[in-house]
This record gives sequence, C-alpha cells and structure tokens, in this order.
Amino acid sequence: MNADILTSVLVGLAILVGCLGIILPVLPGSILIAIAVLVWAIVIGGPMAWIIFAIVAVFVAAGMSASLVLTGRKLKAMKVPNKSVLLAGVLGIIGFFVIPVVGLPIGFIAGLYLAEYLRLKEAKEAWDSSWESLKAIGIGTALEFLLALLAAITFGIGTLIHFLG
Repeated sequence: MNADILTSVLVGLAILVGCLGIILPVLPGSILIAIAVLVWAIVIGGPMAWIIFAIVAVFVAAGMSASLVLTGRKLKAMKVPNKSVLLAGVLGIIGFFVIPVVGLPIGFIAGLYLAEYLRLKEAKEAWDSSWESLKAIGIGTALEFLLALLAAITFGIGTLIHFLG
C-alpha cells in the first residue's frame, strides 16, 4: 500500500471522527477535518490537492464561524451567561461517562436548566430560556455539521480526482 492510499484512508477516517465531533463535543470537530486535509494536501502535493484544501478550509472556517456567531448572538440576545453554557458542558461530559452516549445530551440539558434556574429563580422562565438556548445551539451545530459534510464531499471529490485523474 503506497503513502497516497494510506494517507487518504486515514484522512477519511479523521474526517468521519471530525464530523462526529461536531455532534458529540467530546471528540475533536471541524479543526480535525481541516488539519487532516492539510496533511493530505502535504502528502499528495500538487495544485489540485492545495485547491481542495483551500475549499475545505473555507467550509470549515465558515461552519465554525456560523456556529459561534449564530449561537453566540442568540444567547447574548437572551442574556444567557457563558457560565450557564459552561456548566451545561461540564455536566454533559460527566453525563457521557455516567450514562454512555445518551448521558451527554441528558447532562447538557440538565446542566443548562440547572444553571438557568439558579440564575432566574423560576422554573418556567428557566425552562423557556433553556429551550431557546438549546434551539440556538442546535441551529449552530446543524449549520457547522452541514458545512463539515460539504468539506468531506470536497475531500472525496479531490481523492477521486487524484486517483482516477
């Protein structure tokens, strides 16, 4: 097996892990995709590989930016402090280890609700704020995931061009 094939397979696996990492934040996400395709471009070499990397980098940067900007703007407009999201993240990670796989969203939702309840002191307001925050985070994550899939498709096209062209 030559270096081009091995690199392409390993980068493809890294991209898969990166896409999963956008959904499951305990894994690396978009950054892993960009770094993996950068390694691929270095190993493969040539203008085509660098063009593919540039396109992937644009998709990854757009996805990360959109996720951060959309989510951040919505949370800021709702006056949800970063502490609430941080507590939700910590409880999500703890939940992931306490209840494998499903513990992550359960812990995240519980942590967000708990933080908002402590902040707002009323259950209904805390739930409404938590629900709106979850929707904002979900939209940002979905957009980042969509752009990561476009990056993965771009890599796939680049790989096909390299091996069949």
